[in-house]
Amino acid sequence: MIDQHGELDPALERVIEAARHHLAAVRAAQGRIDDDAVWQAYVALNNASYAYDEQLMDAFGEVTPWDVQAIDPEEADERFTSPDGSPAIDSHPHVISVRQRRDYRVPSVSALIRAATSARRAETPDEDEPAPVEGVGEAVLELLQSGDGSLAALDVPELEPMDGVVMVSEVDAAVDLEAFDDDDPVGPFQPAAEDRLVGRLDEHPFLELDDEEYDRTH
Repeated sequence: MIDQHGELDPALERVIEAARHHLAAVRAAQGRIDDDAVWQAYVALNNASYAYDEQLMDAFGEVTPWDVQAIDPEEADERFTSPDGSPAIDSHPHVISVRQRRDYRVPSVSALIRAATSARRAETPDEDEPAPVEGVGEAVLELLQSGDGSLAALDVPELEPMDGVVMVSEVDAAVDLEAFDDDDPVGPFQPAAEDRLVGRLDEHPFLELDDEEYDRTH
């Protein structure tokens, strides 16, 4: 077996140097997504690691833990540049808007308010007396706030789900909450003229059939 230390040592140094450049690029990007310098440094580190792994295999039949494949640098450049050398335009949107509505029937107002009062009391320090829950709307808001903030917090016996709808849109800009008053019921949900509706999902509640209804339908 031919000793190829003379080739392996420089190859290893190229891996170390490429790793240093990659770390420097990552730090300089400060969390920016799709940073060109980070991608180029990643390609260089990938290819240096691949070359070292191949040379180690050729020399000693050993491998590194790095499961990498060579990346063509010219093809890698196409990620950020078009054929004429100008910056490439990403055809995919970076902001997606999901709008959801679900309605609920309230079988018992008193039961709903009791549930919300219990949730509020659980979030109130023991030495304080929680303010009373006044009204159905406040009760629902309390359940949302005491839960995870999603509609899953309203999956309680005191609320009977009705139909709902979910709409997914591609938008040019994220919602600016500061641009709308707190009591504006439409603004934050109003699609802009340039928004592109991808699709709409209609939700229908699952209603359990009692034994008599089951027998009639089977």
